[in-house]
Amino acid sequence: MNLDPQTIQTLLEEGIKLISVHGVHVLIAILIFIVGRLVAKNVASLARRLLLKARVDETLIGFLRNIVYYTLLAAVVIAALGQAGVNVTSFLAVLGAAGLAVGLALKDSLSNFAAGVMLILLKFFQKGDYVTVAGTSGTVKAINIFNTILTTPDNKNVIVPNGAILSATIVNVTANETRRVDLVMGIGYDDDLLKAKELLKKIVAEDPRILSDPAPVIEVFELADSSVNFVVRPWCKTSDYWPVYYAITEKVKIIFDQEGISIPYPQQDIHLHTVEK
Repeated sequence: MNLDPQTIQTLLEEGIKLISVHGVHVLIAILIFIVGRLVAKNVASLARRLLLKARVDETLIGFLRNIVYYTLLAAVVIAALGQAGVNVTSFLAVLGAAGLAVGLALKDSLSNFAAGVMLILLKFFQKGDYVTVAGTSGTVKAINIFNTILTTPDNKNVIVPNGAILSATIVNVTANETRRVDLVMGIGYDDDLLKAKELLKKIVAEDPRILSDPAPVIEVFELADSSVNFVVRPWCKTSDYWPVYYAITEKVKIIFDQEGISIPYPQQDIHLHTVEK
């Protein structure tokens, strides 16, 4: 297509006019984006330093820093587009509808995310604690933003969604330094009750891992169907719980056998009667 000089001159004039009208707005929009991006980075870095100073978990810090940065960056982009002459009202409407659709599609993931933030902030448990959450027991291996990883006593990894954890009862077994060992020991009705009680006290007192404060409780608990049951409740360090539990159970059996104290087990008495025909 051949253009005559007059047409070319007209096009150049229109182009210069267009640039003169909108060029300043475009340059300002670019400047807004560049400066705004730098401001968003600095604000996000400041938020990270403040969270570190507040000793917030590192996992949560990374997510919160990114949320701050991308939220500010989105605001900067919208401001730049508006300055460039783009109708941002329609853009925001489309963005809002898309955000709603994504939120509905990912509602379970967002629920786990929110629960993860709460777990990290409130610190119901931390890495290394032995817990029971959502019906699963194990040592906390990692607290992620969407799930928590537990290692069971038989060395299996269990991944539990954070939403399930926060909506159920949380039992932190190792939260405190000390723990009470709860044992029930039964003797026969024909055995010497006071002697058995003194033997139980002696067994507990001889274990150096048992704490003197709080004092151990050894008392008659109930008169059961086939046994007289004692509660044996000594306190120890949380790390000594199972060693103490096993040691006392074993020693009670050994000492009771030596001292002639019986440990009843479920049994039934059958009475036979002769019926004359």
